[in-house]
Amino acid sequence: MAAALSDELKALLDGPVFVSLATIQPDGSPQVTPVWAKRDGDDVLISTTVGRRKERNLRRDPRAALMVLPFDAPYTYAEIRGTATFSPDEERGLIDELAYKYTGTSYDEFNPGPPDDSPRVVIRITPHKVINRFSVPR
Repeated sequence: MAAALSDELKALLDGPVFVSLATIQPDGSPQVTPVWAKRDGDDVLISTTVGRRKERNLRRDPRAALMVLPFDAPYTYAEIRGTATFSPDEERGLIDELAYKYTGTSYDEFNPGPPDDSPRVVIRITPHKVINRFSVPR
């Protein structure tokens, strides 16, 4: 059963907050990657290329956890646990949208150099459990 994101968490995800994506390695150990993300309803979308460790891990085992931690409020965070599904991003639309959200430029402007022609995919994390920790240190 899918879980809903709070309005506070939706507002965080709608801004340029960095998200840590945790996946499970083939040997069962954790792997964590900082990623750009956007929200689609209560789902979280991430762009990556085919063959990256996070993509391979999630294809093998779709369980994922996301840590949302705003840089300006270190005692405010949320954990989203869910399941990943994939869709092709042949037009590279999501990575460009995320680049504009986080840097104000297209992905190619942000990442100059030879173009990366690796196929891109959208990872959709559908939350099953959401833990909000909005607190102030004592």
